[in-house]
Amino acid sequence: MRDNFDMRHAAASASSFRRRFFLMRIVRRTLAGAFAGVAALAGALAFAPAAQADITKGVWRREDGKAHVRIAPCGSALCAINVWIRDPGDENVGDRLVLEVRPTGEGVWEGSAFDPKRNLRFSSRITYDGYRMTTSGCMLKVFCKTVAWTRTQ
Repeated sequence: MRDNFDMRHAAASASSFRRRFFLMRIVRRTLAGAFAGVAALAGALAFAPAAQADITKGVWRREDGKAHVRIAPCGSALCAINVWIRDPGDENVGDRLVLEVRPTGEGVWEGSAFDPKRNLRFSSRITYDGYRMTTSGCMLKVFCKTVAWTRTQ
């Protein structure tokens, strides 16, 4: 009788482990796609017009080469819009990230980013120096990602 209990318990534990592993994989993929967007523009900014004019010029290439985005005004915020994606899936051309950020220092903007596709909001921080940009985003102050960008045009 004890052996049967141990086998059932082991099977239940394995099943529980698989379920948790599967859920974590889904969470990681969702966060990765969302953070790609955040990275795709945790840095798009609703800030001073001169700085906005600089950041909205041209197309930005993500450091891994898998995405290009254009930052453009949208309402009172800025939107980071995917204009090219190497492997569509979680990210697609036309996906956008709404950026509501304010300048907090020279070349630094902070605020939030909203991903309407996934209905997720992140904190965001952008550093910018003309042809290079770094975007950082965090969800729940635990899941964070930083991505570097280079202006292509």
